[in-house]
Amino acid sequence: MSEAFDFLQQASLITAHDEGNAFDAVVPPIVQTSLFTFSDYDEMVATYRGEKVRPVYSRGLNPTVRIFEEMLAKLEGAEDALGFGSGMATISSTVLSFVSPGDRIVAVRHVYPDAFRFFETMLKRMRVDVTYVDGRDEDAVAKALPGAKLIYLESPTSWVMDAHDVGALAALARQHGVLSVIDNSWASPVFQKPLSLGVDLVLHSASKYLGGHSDVVAGVVAGPKALIDKIRNETLPYLGGKLSPFDAWLLIRGMRTLPIRMKAHEASALEIAHRLQALDVVDKVCHPALANTLPPGLYGTSGLFSFIFKPGINIRAFCDHLQLFKLGVSWGGHESLIVPGDVVANQKAPPSFAEAFGVDPLSVRLHIGLEGTEALWSDLQEAIAVAKEG
Repeated sequence: MSEAFDFLQQASLITAHDEGNAFDAVVPPIVQTSLFTFSDYDEMVATYRGEKVRPVYSRGLNPTVRIFEEMLAKLEGAEDALGFGSGMATISSTVLSFVSPGDRIVAVRHVYPDAFRFFETMLKRMRVDVTYVDGRDEDAVAKALPGAKLIYLESPTSWVMDAHDVGALAALARQHGVLSVIDNSWASPVFQKPLSLGVDLVLHSASKYLGGHSDVVAGVVAGPKALIDKIRNETLPYLGGKLSPFDAWLLIRGMRTLPIRMKAHEASALEIAHRLQALDVVDKVCHPALANTLPPGLYGTSGLFSFIFKPGINIRAFCDHLQLFKLGVSWGGHESLIVPGDVVANQKAPPSFAEAFGVDPLSVRLHIGLEGTEALWSDLQEAIAVAKEG
């Protein structure tokens, strides 16, 4: 792909904490405690004055959580990172650290649905306006930025998989003095490093590829130390979306195999996307790699994409006949998942949801897991055959 996908470099960053663990353990032990005591009065005073940084209470700082944060910061090329108990805790805490009543933010269309709902409910309740733009239209982005406090990016975007020139959008934001934030969950640090493209803050739903086993709910944000400290001091302690030591330990485990898993997801998904594109019942396949070239800074693709059936397919019959693909939200784990577009299009949501998110009812979102390309393709073929008859 490029120098961005360097197995030796990735491995050295991921295994940076394999030395010096308690009891000489090859895996960092879980520090499962709610609080930490002080050796004497003077140490407690120095800590409360900010003269000494050390764990006090696991809602703020925990050694196991800190190992995960440092691993992610190194992978993203960031000065620091901060873990949270969910991806939404990361999004809300990050955005709320930098906006005030009366501010306006810019967001690309088709963002993660719960991010959209957060913008449309909590932010608007705070009198923060949101302008949605097509991230592929740099002129439209440039026109929306003057006077904005923050731009929220996602590339590729949820469901429709629009890939943007992240570096160009970050440069526009910097030109107008607007803080840039991007959700990098889809590509992971293996295939995209937004900070190197000029983005200010990068965040992840760590429940997805970072964890990789569908057994943890978590989030993380990375960037310059000054910005991370602002989030750490102004929102994390009070919104309380802390990451638990055990979940951090699961993430440390998952990240050790991240580069290998991402290559496997990429290869299988790309093959299946090409095969779907050749079917006469498929109108369109939404996968960034099917364009002529990937945008600058995106060095690979993951296992999540969508496609749109032509009219005449029984979506219910298609979904119910699948065996390996399970009906389920989220993605990024070892298992293959499917979400039908008609369910998303008809869900209870604000009237503005359809315009800003835009889900075709004949579309299907797939997450290609690790079960094997041929087995997954056979499952899809059989379900499509049944759906054509139904």
